[in-house]
Amino acid sequence: MADAEKPTEMIAEMGARARSDALVLAAMPSALKAAALVLAAESIRAASVEIVAANAEDMTLADEAGLSGALLDRLRLDEARVAAMADGVAAVAALTDPVGQVIDSSKRPNGLKLSRVRVPIGVIGIIYESRPNVTADAAALCVMAGNAAILRGGSEAVKSNRAIHAALVAGLKAGGVPVGAVQLVPTTDRAAVGAMLKAGGVIDLIIPRGGKSLVARVQAEARVPVLAHLDGINHVFVHTSANPAMAEAVVVDAKMRRTGVCGSMETLLVDRDYVDAPALIRRLAATGCEVRGDASARALVPEIVPAGAVDWDTEYLDAIASVAIVDGIGGAIAHIARHGSHHTDAIVAEDAAIAERFLTTVDSAIVLWNASTQFADGGEFGLGAEIGIATGRLHARGPVALEGLTTYKWIGRGTGQVRG
Repeated sequence: MADAEKPTEMIAEMGARARSDALVLAAMPSALKAAALVLAAESIRAASVEIVAANAEDMTLADEAGLSGALLDRLRLDEARVAAMADGVAAVAALTDPVGQVIDSSKRPNGLKLSRVRVPIGVIGIIYESRPNVTADAAALCVMAGNAAILRGGSEAVKSNRAIHAALVAGLKAGGVPVGAVQLVPTTDRAAVGAMLKAGGVIDLIIPRGGKSLVARVQAEARVPVLAHLDGINHVFVHTSANPAMAEAVVVDAKMRRTGVCGSMETLLVDRDYVDAPALIRRLAATGCEVRGDASARALVPEIVPAGAVDWDTEYLDAIASVAIVDGIGGAIAHIARHGSHHTDAIVAEDAAIAERFLTTVDSAIVLWNASTQFADGGEFGLGAEIGIATGRLHARGPVALEGLTTYKWIGRGTGQVRG
């Protein structure tokens, strides 16, 4: 392999190997890919002691470096978490393979038969932080969708990632998957990330998994298409027609079920004509959530904290929520258009016409009616494992699972047709 101190050459060499092996992988039948992933899962289970030991070394260094408790928890592996990681790989093997699926077909007046068929994207670069389980999760999804993967994990998990990768590749190799189909960048030098981001023609798609600073860098520097979301500034709008009990249940779950996930509600929008607004706001505050309101919200519930201008554009990922009183559906849509991040937004309403207007007008990857924003998850959508949430407008939106890791090509079957 090229010298790790020459990141551009190193990534080019890894990419060339990935491209070659991706062609082999793309032609593998679904059953063989699935069988190889089952072997990979078994190999991870068999290497549990080694993986946990490698993780312990990472944990010691991370603790000495002063990583936060939340980051340490994301980094930590034990036998149960390794087993869950292996189960996740095996679960991907059981999913329906999208490669080769016919999206649609038609027959032209001249007799030419056309169809659009799902095919792998090619070579996918995954750049991630902290969570070593991404090494297995991302690799498994890429392999099942027929793609080669180039993985670049964070420096805090370097030993864990190497141990997981070694076990995973051993299983895949035993199942006939070429080893170049899943490669781990051998250096933690940040220059390797830069080389991946500029590797147009070598890498077909970049998927970042990590904090805001990582995703922002990827989106700013990439010369390769990126599938990602930067912020999850999600809203729940409670319309005047909302059932009060339902509104309270949805709002509390959307914010407080898990405050640190990207599907958590950050802003509550309440219709100015909704008579139960004070009770709703107080119910949210009673859960231990710090509520920051605009002037109208504070006029209804004076004890809440004043909201500043930055609150409407902040992803708290904590037990904090901003509340704004808006003028009906129009005010809610305008607020979301101005401050939303195109991730997940929900409406609580009994008026079906109002709800449909919200669903068709709000430009987010996921829009929900009478349901919590915490459903923004591939598993909850019946997609199985996901590689992330995409908020862009091209290729894939929302939870990205196997289908989102494919593209399509047109296939024409003729009987000698010429244009003449």
